[in-house]
Amino acid sequence: MIIDGAEEFLLKGGSEGVLLIHGFTGSPAEMLLLGKFLNRAGYTVLGVRLAGHGTSELNLMKTSNEDWFNSVLDGYNILQCLCRKIFVVGHSMGALLSLKLSRVRKVEKIITLAAPMFIDESLHLKDLPPRNECRNFCFIKPRRMLKNVPPAVNKVYRKMPYVCIHEFVHLMEEVKFLLPKITVPILIMHGEDDHTATPYSAIFMYEKVSSSDKQKIFVPNCGHLLPLNDSRYFVFVEVLKFLKEV
Repeated sequence: MIIDGAEEFLLKGGSEGVLLIHGFTGSPAEMLLLGKFLNRAGYTVLGVRLAGHGTSELNLMKTSNEDWFNSVLDGYNILQCLCRKIFVVGHSMGALLSLKLSRVRKVEKIITLAAPMFIDESLHLKDLPPRNECRNFCFIKPRRMLKNVPPAVNKVYRKMPYVCIHEFVHLMEEVKFLLPKITVPILIMHGEDDHTATPYSAIFMYEKVSSSDKQKIFVPNCGHLLPLNDSRYFVFVEVLKFLKEV
């Protein structure tokens, strides 16, 4: 059963579409405020729900990074039927999936929000048990208490399956090797105070992608949740500005 408010959303607008991709263990609700902002600017917006997300950790445990990418492909195919141009905005793991999407589908521009090329050492990713020891094991996540956001944003999983972290890491390493092949226009946004995906991730991406049109913006006094934090209006405006640039 899908968590109330965590469903995929479609906001119909003009012939230019924006595919929004949420992050690891999150849901489309995390991208809803940005989606409404872009829709008011005239875009058709689809917030895709990744496989196993917005339901329960037991469902998530049964999925792989390929399942998550197939959800993105499904969303792209829906939007392609409605729009003549497609832009992609991904947050966190959704940013990794947006980069991967640009290698197999026609994407006009990519915007990455807090893309994780490197994970902060405080999260102890190096201590992750081997995959064959992770079956059915989870660790407890802290409860979210964000204000002025869609209610479903705070209904994230209290448990995170270890096996899915392995899937996430596999995707992260795969996308690192894809970066030199990325040629579409790209805006890289990252919070200066991100303690999940290190800010160096943005520098690494900017240096590695082959796009001739590439921009990098660090958001001051901002952590990992760029679409949800107090600086989100600044983020939304910069996203829209980049979409409209010729």
